[in-house]
Amino acid sequence: MATVGEVISALHNCNDPELGANIVEIGLIYNVRIAEGKDVKVTLTMTSPMCPVTSIIMADVQLRLEAIQGIGKVEIELVWDPLWSPDMMSDELKYRN
Repeated sequence: MATVGEVISALHNCNDPELGANIVEIGLIYNVRIAEGKDVKVTLTMTSPMCPVTSIIMADVQLRLEAIQGIGKVEIELVWDPLWSPDMMSDELKYRN
């Protein structure tokens, strides 16, 4: 059985190549749902609808989630509501030098 913690841990390894930080700390992950202990749906956004690395990040998310032991179907939903803002970043990332 997959857990939300395992999914979030895997997503911590997905980096935005432009920002040099992981997508969880950036605040791009809006929701993680697991159905029947195995099928995962992640709702996420990008920093901008014009983000040039969207396909790279989406592919990375897919591959990392599929690598989790016991994962079934992986669904990734890209949304634009609410729009991302820097306020969504973790405090650690906001105040990093």
